[in-house]
Amino acid sequence: MKHLHTALLLSALLAGSAYASSHTGSPAAMDNAKKDTAMADGEIRKVDTDNKKITIKHGEIKNLDMPPMTMVFQVKDDALLGRVKSGDKVRFSAEKMGGAFVVTDIQAAK
Repeated sequence: MKHLHTALLLSALLAGSAYASSHTGSPAAMDNAKKDTAMADGEIRKVDTDNKKITIKHGEIKNLDMPPMTMVFQVKDDALLGRVKSGDKVRFSAEKMGGAFVVTDIQAAK
């Protein structure tokens, strides 16, 4: 009888472990979910390549607790400025770095 209880307990533990593994998602899926929540919608108003800045009319930026507005951002990498032009609809990520708001990624909106 003791062996039966041990076998049932092990079965329950293994079944629970398998369930948890199948419902927590892979690390890659979790990273993609983070990226999605960190991306904000916006429209490019101005690209200032000389000063490495971009003006975006954007929706809420959740990771910065920022409401919708139009503002000027610095860019982490100058190459981001070459991806867009005024009027483009985009999805972008921004972070606060050294007291400035900086666009770290930008993509054409789908």
